[in-house]
Amino acid sequence: MKKTILLTGATDGIGLETARTLVSLGHTVLLHGRNPEKLDNVETMLSTLPDGGVVESYVADLSDMTGVETMAKAVTEKHKKLDVLINNAGVYSTSTPLTKDGLDVRFAVNTIAPYLLTKKLLPLLDASGRVINLSSAAQFPVDPAALAGKAELSDGAAYAESKLALTMWSRHMALSLKNAGPSIIAVNPKSMLGTKMVKQAYGVAGGDLRIGAEILTRATLSDEFEGVSGQYFDNDIGQFASPHPDALNPQKCEEIVGVIEEILTQSAR
Repeated sequence: MKKTILLTGATDGIGLETARTLVSLGHTVLLHGRNPEKLDNVETMLSTLPDGGVVESYVADLSDMTGVETMAKAVTEKHKKLDVLINNAGVYSTSTPLTKDGLDVRFAVNTIAPYLLTKKLLPLLDASGRVINLSSAAQFPVDPAALAGKAELSDGAAYAESKLALTMWSRHMALSLKNAGPSIIAVNPKSMLGTKMVKQAYGVAGGDLRIGAEILTRATLSDEFEGVSGQYFDNDIGQFASPHPDALNPQKCEEIVGVIEEILTQSAR
């Protein structure tokens, strides 16, 4: 059965390879990107794939929560149902590390934006749907003050904390929804793939991006990802595994979600 899939960060890296695979399989893929020109080029390229599915594009800066809400509204106005949301977009390093709201851009893009986008799109995602959150093997205990933009961190620390925070809210939301919403799964696509972030962090080319695209495609379509909401898939070992212990701590997860909700309340004022 053909699916309708929203994929953030679809203009390069693992996102682009995943989009290429899903479109070539005939699915309707809603592409997100921050750069309108790059997004147009990707949409044009994917639209020419033989026997490919339908391609749409949505421009949004995920460091701006107003932009996230605008994109969610645009998707909702055009689609009554979404089968899968892949929160793939991420930031490791940037020349502008703070957003206009004073947040660390890594937390804004990697943690808070996917949380907000998921919540806004839940009415389109029924119990058969899936939310795939791109996590990482890099996970470090989250400083709530840093998450709230009140403490500065290095690039590596901010990235690792933002990915653990993403994994934590994934599990918290999954357990809260139970069977009343989509499956929510955090996935480490595999360490040291050839993404822009790996090149920024380690100065190496990295591995084949298609490895990451393959696991995201499986998470989107395969029966092996049925009935696993709230779990963490570690593609470094090729199986479901335990995330960082903090992601299994209900009190710590509740605290992180509380900080995110407070940030969103403040940004809405």
